[in-house]
Amino acid sequence: MQTLLRIASVTLLIGLPQALAQPAPQVETLRVTRTADSGEGSLRWAIERNNTAPGRFRIEIDPEGAGPHVIKPASLLPAIKGPVRIEGMPWRRAGILVALDGSGFIADKGQRTCDGATPGQYGANVRTTTNPGLAAVDTQGVEIAGLEIRAFCIGVLIHRASANTVEDSRIVASRGGAGVMLTGDDGNGGATATTTIHNKVQRNQFIDNGDGLELTRGAAFNLVAGNVFRSTDANPEPSQGIEVLLGHDNVIVNNRFEGYSDGIQVNGGDRNYIGSNVFVGNALALSMTGERNVVDSNIIAGNAVGVALRPAARMGVTRVTRNIVHRNGQDVLRCWSGGSCDPQLRRGGIVFGIPAQEHAAYVGERGGGVAVDPAKFTHICPEGAPACQAQPNNGITPPSLEKITRSGTTLTASGRALAGGTVELFGNRNAGDTEGEVYLGEARVGDNGQFSMTVDAPSVSVPTGFTATVTSNDGATSEFSRPIGMSD
Repeated sequence: MQTLLRIASVTLLIGLPQALAQPAPQVETLRVTRTADSGEGSLRWAIERNNTAPGRFRIEIDPEGAGPHVIKPASLLPAIKGPVRIEGMPWRRAGILVALDGSGFIADKGQRTCDGATPGQYGANVRTTTNPGLAAVDTQGVEIAGLEIRAFCIGVLIHRASANTVEDSRIVASRGGAGVMLTGDDGNGGATATTTIHNKVQRNQFIDNGDGLELTRGAAFNLVAGNVFRSTDANPEPSQGIEVLLGHDNVIVNNRFEGYSDGIQVNGGDRNYIGSNVFVGNALALSMTGERNVVDSNIIAGNAVGVALRPAARMGVTRVTRNIVHRNGQDVLRCWSGGSCDPQLRRGGIVFGIPAQEHAAYVGERGGGVAVDPAKFTHICPEGAPACQAQPNNGITPPSLEKITRSGTTLTASGRALAGGTVELFGNRNAGDTEGEVYLGEARVGDNGQFSMTVDAPSVSVPTGFTATVTSNDGATSEFSRPIGMSD
């Protein structure tokens, strides 16, 4: 037995030195000590040197002297080859003190500042990959942190690039594609799969960009978390906080959206999860087409429309579940590249069939877009009619609440809804409110189309009005039901 143990121990010891003989490569720090655009110590010099041996370097931007420091490139910086971390060092001590400013070579022409990829198109929300502040193209492992990036056509471009990170930065006044653009664009407007995946955009501030962020043309399995997306009165093009165009399986959580035409617009994107965000003061908090997207546990308050489920060329369903939806229907009219400037817009918490012509009409006015006849898209046309689009969420009918009673701290609700679906019950402080201020509980609808549920409601928080939604087995959620009050 002792001999066997000795042989086993020797075998293990022989293997260990071989593993230990492969030390991790040592990372060398490139320090950006000057705000000049060229020469040793400049950001351009650091990126160029990094690109000769990706993975060998880390770039720390810490110019000499008191900040804030402004780096104004005279021309486009080279695309970054990863892996590498680029970090504005003073950020950890006293806030962001290093700004990368595009006004050194991008002239401010208002909405015409940045050209799109299609001649005649310009400004926010057109296809483009031009004039980014920093770019990761056909690479992976680029990390950007602690910078202010302002006045470029795109703040940070992640193009056919995976496993990159943008964090703890401020992206300001991007006038072209987006503050941060993640795209699998193949160069001709088509999508590429598996080229723009597993990226993270977290804990940033996006201020007064045309679009805050885009996930487009195959961008998938990316995380957008803990950011603030804000459009103020200084923004000439309050477009989308986030646009998801043919982007799939992305996770968008714990962000805040203020002042956009659309807080989030999902246009043909599938299986995206949108959870625990806050939407305030947008024309459309969420504007949705696509297949099996989920809108879960968000606070959606003070917008013109909470969740707009729009008609689309192909069938798709959106699940809307356990959200706080109240005080919408406000007079917020924005339509730069989405949203709505229609004073007759039907407003509310969850609204089916809002026409989607604004973006196409807006791009069309700038050239190269497709002119749209609004009359063809102001309602949901009969099935098979020309120039019409499929009803959102299969036109699922809202439930009918019939009776709400209370016994002590328990509420009992009953009514009728889609057979086999799931009803969610909501309470409102005001009896006539048509949205869902407090999620109370859910129950399955019987095969006969009837449901009944009991939920806890302590006396200090018992609502006076109630609404409900129903979600079918395929994940399609209805509008809110007509409100009812407590039964005698």
